Amino acid sequence: MTLTDLPAGFRDEEQRGYVRRVIHDRLADDRDQQECRYLMRFWWQLGMSYREVKLDQLRANLGEGTLRLVEELIDAVRTSHEAIDGWVDAVEGSRPVVRDRGFEEAETWPGGRARPAP
Repeated sequence: MTLTDLPAGFRDEEQRGYVRRVIHDRLADDRDQQECRYLMRFWWQLGMSYREVKLDQLRANLGEGTLRLVEELIDAVRTSHEAIDGWVDAVEGSRPVVRDRGFEEAETWPGGRARPAP
């Protein structure tokens, strides 16, 4: 299954930015280099029209929990803008911000939510 249709599934650039921020801040843990590498390829692909990563590659390189969330996002993008908002809210409510070593060294820790509360 191709993922090149995903960039067209967002309401606007703002919604795409929320999703990409959640992936970066809450899913991409650099302590697991392989998983992080493929998540960041997926993150990149959400903003581009060319293929950066295939679903088979995600399935082979993501852990079970992370893969489930990515597959839920793919389904949400192909379902509705409201489903995407629901995915953002669910992940932010269930996953803490990843303790990224780069942020710790630079003392620039991300905070807050990807989407402001209504």
